[in-house]
Amino acid sequence: MVFRKVDPKYSRLLLATAKKVMQFAMQYKGAYSDSLGSAMCPFYCSYSGYKDELLWGAAWLWRATNDASYLNFLQTLGANDATDIFSWDNKLAGARVLLARRTLVDNDKRFESFKQQAEDFMCRIIPNSPSSSTSYTQGGLMFKLAESNLQYVTSITFLLTTYAKYMSASKYTFNCGNVRVSSSTLRNLAKQQVDYILGENPLKMSYMVGFGANFPKRIHHRGSSIPSKASHPQAFGCDNGFQSFFYTSNPNPNTLTGAIVGGPNQNDGFPDDRTDYSHSEPATYINAAIVGPLAYLAGSYSS
Repeated sequence: MVFRKVDPKYSRLLLATAKKVMQFAMQYKGAYSDSLGSAMCPFYCSYSGYKDELLWGAAWLWRATNDASYLNFLQTLGANDATDIFSWDNKLAGARVLLARRTLVDNDKRFESFKQQAEDFMCRIIPNSPSSSTSYTQGGLMFKLAESNLQYVTSITFLLTTYAKYMSASKYTFNCGNVRVSSSTLRNLAKQQVDYILGENPLKMSYMVGFGANFPKRIHHRGSSIPSKASHPQAFGCDNGFQSFFYTSNPNPNTLTGAIVGGPNQNDGFPDDRTDYSHSEPATYINAAIVGPLAYLAGSYSS
């Protein structure tokens, strides 16, 4: 979809490949980790099962093609579990927000149930909602799980800004119990999370490396923590970097500019210790999700 106008040939290749992959997934239902076992688990097991991936894939292919077979499939899939999280593993909330667009923006009532599920998700996130199941730190950060919490913050914030955009386009509001939710409600919460990540927090710490005056200096990343070939021409063996660089308290010699780490603990504390991977490790599934909120907020406040 992104390349449809600028590179139609590549766009057609991507779409054709996506259809083949989706056909395989629909024919051979199951979680990838059931086959790969210890090669994936415990770190990257499919704890949420496989229906969320099927819903996610069918939703995007329906959006890209308007092929009714994808609509029929996702409507009979039965992926109806309530959720208060969005991540690389559990994609239910993302699929529901995407499908809710058809009701909110296009006024297509066939997607009303997905809109209701998307709003149930929002009500589980908003702090003053009577059905909220999301904790917040004293400093205001959404806190879901102890390990790499910012992956959930950036992913959920992406959905907050996306749904806020849909609501704004249709001048729509909804209720969480007696709490009225507008597009501004979601946008303000999203901005609070992004601002926290970028330094508006009790430690005045930017969790994006290289951004601001105070950011993590000892991140859990081999390329960042081992000297470059320019400054250290001699080769390192696979295990040689541990004593000299991994366990040292010295700052990393290379700044991985733009990387967002796992983030603070539930008390807004951050040790800046590269051996503490659950807080100091950056990941693509943290960074990728914040691109949308940053673009949305930049566009909102520039206009």
